[in-house]
Amino acid sequence: MVARPMQPLSLAMLSYVKPLEEVDTHRAAHVAWIEARMAAGEMLLAGRRNPPTGGVLLFRGDAETVRTLAETDPFVLNGVATVEVVAFTATLAVDAVAAAL
Repeated sequence: MVARPMQPLSLAMLSYVKPLEEVDTHRAAHVAWIEARMAAGEMLLAGRRNPPTGGVLLFRGDAETVRTLAETDPFVLNGVATVEVVAFTATLAVDAVAAAL
């Protein structure tokens, strides 16, 4: 375990506001957007909520920066999801996770 101040992180929590059938019409663009954010080093993890009511995205960065990025998600741009951003600073992590931060 690593115990040290780490960089700011933010969770972007997506909530679907349209039926899944409509959400799914934007999924390919959403996945491409996630892949681009990961390639740029901005996003660390992404996944769908269980049950499928939205998604959870883990970003490097403060709330304002991440909110600006999250608002470019095709799900948000096309009005099929809303986003809530929760910022935090990780202070404890297992070694495997700390290496990615």
